[in-house]
Amino acid sequence: MDFLIWHLLRESVRRAPDKEALVHNSERLTYAQVARRTAGLATALRAAGMRRLDRVGIYLEASVPQVISIFGISRGEGVYVPINALLHAEQVMHIACDCGMKALITTPAKLMELAEVLPRIPSLEFLVVAGDGDTPKTQLPVYRFDSLCATDPPAVWKESSIEKNLAAILYTSGSTGKPKGVMLSHANVVAGSRIVSDYLEITEHERILAVLPFSFDAGMNQLMTAFERGGTLVLTNFTFAREIVQMLLKEHITGLAGVPTLWSLLAQCNSTLSKQPLPDLRYITNTGGAMPQAVLKVLRAALPATKIFLMYGLTEAFRSTYLPPEELDRRPTSMGKAIPDTEILVLNEHGGLCKPGEIGELVHRGPTVSLGYWNRPEDTARALRPNPLLPPEMGDCEKVCYSGDLVKVDKDGFLYFVGRRDTMIKSSGFRISPTEVEEVLFQSGKLRGAAVIGVPDDVLGQSIKAFVVPLDGDPLDAEALRDHCAEKMPRYMVPKFVEVLSELPKTSSGKVDYPALRRREGL
Repeated sequence: MDFLIWHLLRESVRRAPDKEALVHNSERLTYAQVARRTAGLATALRAAGMRRLDRVGIYLEASVPQVISIFGISRGEGVYVPINALLHAEQVMHIACDCGMKALITTPAKLMELAEVLPRIPSLEFLVVAGDGDTPKTQLPVYRFDSLCATDPPAVWKESSIEKNLAAILYTSGSTGKPKGVMLSHANVVAGSRIVSDYLEITEHERILAVLPFSFDAGMNQLMTAFERGGTLVLTNFTFAREIVQMLLKEHITGLAGVPTLWSLLAQCNSTLSKQPLPDLRYITNTGGAMPQAVLKVLRAALPATKIFLMYGLTEAFRSTYLPPEELDRRPTSMGKAIPDTEILVLNEHGGLCKPGEIGELVHRGPTVSLGYWNRPEDTARALRPNPLLPPEMGDCEKVCYSGDLVKVDKDGFLYFVGRRDTMIKSSGFRISPTEVEEVLFQSGKLRGAAVIGVPDDVLGQSIKAFVVPLDGDPLDAEALRDHCAEKMPRYMVPKFVEVLSELPKTSSGKVDYPALRRREGL
């Protein structure tokens, strides 16, 4: 019976041990090779002191050791904590201290960057170093990753975990404050993998290119779906969009997931996407925010035979909705409907169901609802609440996830994103969706990036400020951009201020960092 994360790997080994499982640069591993290294690492981590539910950080760039670490920690009954490789020492220290991290797997170079903060992480008991290079002096025991992977596992493997056990902690930035750790059980991760594999129709023939970090739920889901179905996962580190296009061609990639900022890069002429036929690319998916319609138009023209899935999810509940590709022409701005085995509720402020067209909060019900936030019971209680639609006789038997996202549903049951409850702009008495304003800005055809926030206004309550990034090399007339907006929407929705930036600030998962923009304005 398969109910733990590492069981996904075990079953693919059983079905096709010699199938190519993992690719990174010149490294190519079969499922049997991945399983062998995973078993060795799990055994060695236990010998080094990792116990059931101990938290182990993974601070690595996309690499074979990163994948082996996830499954090795899982098999050893620890809890893996993937840390985005772009984070700095103080941010890593916050995560390690917050979750009481017992061990950390990283590289010599990154360990050097962490040298000053390591003594300030009291829970750390040992370090594992992957890759070549000298390690800085430290009071902690340091093990070499390759040596641990070469450890012989016991003849009989004993495990006591069940699917409800904590498996992973993913740190999410949220809208304010320091990152919070979202707790995922084995059941959450396995259910998410099987559900997404189902509607994307992923098979053992898939070759999935992983460009999203595994610290981002959508990135981790790519790993799990590939290994669950016995496909091949190709890892890449890229600087320019054209490098992704080259990898799509070279590795005959069939599936690619991205966030809006990535698709905006690929939609640029210099990405070469429109110049290269990609006959193997069966599907692409978007998550992490609405894809601008102008970008979607370019992608559809460049990839006429590729299915495009627009998806929505939140770390606290993994995946929530998707729009079937056949609905793109009819509903290009829709988030779609609930993923399989999931119910999406749109609730008003009184806990009742909203009518079609009425704006309410998206509430997620299903097997991917997380366990809550690590060591934050009050935050957990706000996000995970009893299902208000169950008969009172059932008591508090089920938690649903309140997303904080405002949506509406049409008469056919398709959902549409309106905005974040904590980012909606109130101006002249009107509630304004930043997403809607951003979409009109993109329609100008002059931008490759746009983000809108509300700023204090003594008369209006809030004014709209737009931060925009022009297309490469194109001069931008801010007043002409405001005139374009005035032609497309009511005056109260037109940005009062337009600031041109060379780049928008991004979170570690590639999303636009709206809190950073607010801080820029002193908010």
